[in-house]
Amino acid sequence: MTDFLVIGGGIAGISAAARLSGLGQVTLLERETAIGYHASGRSAALFEQNYGKPSVIALNVASRDYLETAHGGVLSPRGLLLAGTADLADQFDRDRAAMSLDPLTLAEGFDRCPILRPGVVDRMAYSPDAFDIDTDRFLQNFVRDIRGNGGQIVTRADVTAITRTGSGWQVQTSAGDYSAPILINAAGAWVDQIATLAGIAPLGFTPLRRSMARIPAPSDPATWPMVFGPGEDWYFKPDAGALIVSPGEEHLCEPHDAFADDMVLAEGLARFEAHTTVEVTRLLSNWAGLRTFSPDRELVIGPDRADPTFFWSAGQGGYGFQTAAAASQLVADRVAGVRPEIGADIAAQLDPGRFG
Repeated sequence: MTDFLVIGGGIAGISAAARLSGLGQVTLLERETAIGYHASGRSAALFEQNYGKPSVIALNVASRDYLETAHGGVLSPRGLLLAGTADLADQFDRDRAAMSLDPLTLAEGFDRCPILRPGVVDRMAYSPDAFDIDTDRFLQNFVRDIRGNGGQIVTRADVTAITRTGSGWQVQTSAGDYSAPILINAAGAWVDQIATLAGIAPLGFTPLRRSMARIPAPSDPATWPMVFGPGEDWYFKPDAGALIVSPGEEHLCEPHDAFADDMVLAEGLARFEAHTTVEVTRLLSNWAGLRTFSPDRELVIGPDRADPTFFWSAGQGGYGFQTAAAASQLVADRVAGVRPEIGADIAAQLDPGRFG
């Protein structure tokens, strides 16, 4: 018997378990052989405070100090550049305004990212206020918190049945049976499946595939920013001496161990080539992840309407790492029944009851 059972070993589950470990005994269950295996292990790993809906931005803002300072911090400077073309001028303007980017002259833009193609990219905007996230260090910091407070992380624990008991929840897994009064559903793309096993109505989450390729860089990209096209239909980012490139697709699919779609990846690489002077002749690697959204594309954090001992921490979409510090604190605040640090208004916006 433990005080809290957390299902899911991505950043949502690991961070929630770490926060809850200060309130009682925590056991985290992860079906894979290691934490951060699915979406959390396949992230573009960028903190951009103004990226997302207003509730996401509020979580970003509330997470920033933790990301900058806790355990020595996990952020390093990157910058964000929006590269536009005449045919997408309206979308460029919308994106620039939404992310509060400052206009650049073409000379300034090409200086910041010399592989952008002159004569095609004809407008740019930029913010220095975007940062790489050391995602592995971030995860491991939370792991140390969990274990330092006496919690446990159980891998290879595929959940096969969940039963409501008089004293809480019993969860059967391939690694054994576990029970607790409070169950936290942080299972990423599988959150609706976990809810169904528990006899809780699913909320209609949609896992959306996004593909990525890692390619050689033509020169050292260490100081280049992350670069987006308008509408986020392609982007690239320096990554340990190479570049990661994405077509930015959102392909609806069932929860699974995602892999890149060759045709979609080829289309995205073609858009990358059209906007840069780089010819892609080989891939170093490729992968895909599932970005899972709620019906209104905002996070879902709080107790289920039908049973307050079943908590949701779900729908992180593409914002999991940059919101995790504040989102996990909200989980702990809601479980403890205290006033949320993020504020009552944001907590209400994220509450599962909005889908009732």
